[in-house]
Amino acid sequence: MAGRPREFDREQALLQARDLFWRQGFEGTSMSDLVAELGIASARIYKAFGSKELLFREAITHYEAHEGGFAERAFEEQASVREAIKQMLNDAVALYSHGELPQGCMVVSSATSVSEDNQGVMRWLMEHRQQRTQGIIAKLQDAVQAGELPANTDAESLGDYFAAFLHGFVRSGSGWREPCPAGKGGETRPYYARSFPGVITLPTLLM
Repeated sequence: MAGRPREFDREQALLQARDLFWRQGFEGTSMSDLVAELGIASARIYKAFGSKELLFREAITHYEAHEGGFAERAFEEQASVREAIKQMLNDAVALYSHGELPQGCMVVSSATSVSEDNQGVMRWLMEHRQQRTQGIIAKLQDAVQAGELPANTDAESLGDYFAAFLHGFVRSGSGWREPCPAGKGGETRPYYARSFPGVITLPTLLM
């Protein structure tokens, strides 16, 4: 009589799947890859998560609620829109070059090379990117209304600028993680951090 399958930690399995999708993208990750990474049978993955696509969507949601939620956190934690933008950009540098996580933005990385068969996934990812852009625009509009930014500020264009910067930063920075001389305390900084010492320069409007 066969023994019962060993129990597995669903949260841990989700994190493992998240990192695999983050490294390889949605289409670059097969069910066989997931089985090998999670160490459980495909039948148990389907039972726990429903399908590869549903697992992917849950992994993206988890990413955006944690590592990928740096933009929302910056605006929640900073009273000044200028300080929020600075924190958002610096936190992006820290995340996208983190030595213990896959490189770049999971949403952007996962959207590469999506076939016609999975355009629903592509549209869903695009909606997530658009939501972040709209969230930044809304905060800038609030700052204009509150008098923190000049009344003639084009909040939509400025929000699009920062969103494009983040997207381009991810795309251009692929593979840029080089060690550099240790700083105080003996820590090493990645190439991104070396490229942007201190606070990232902002458009003159926000200085």
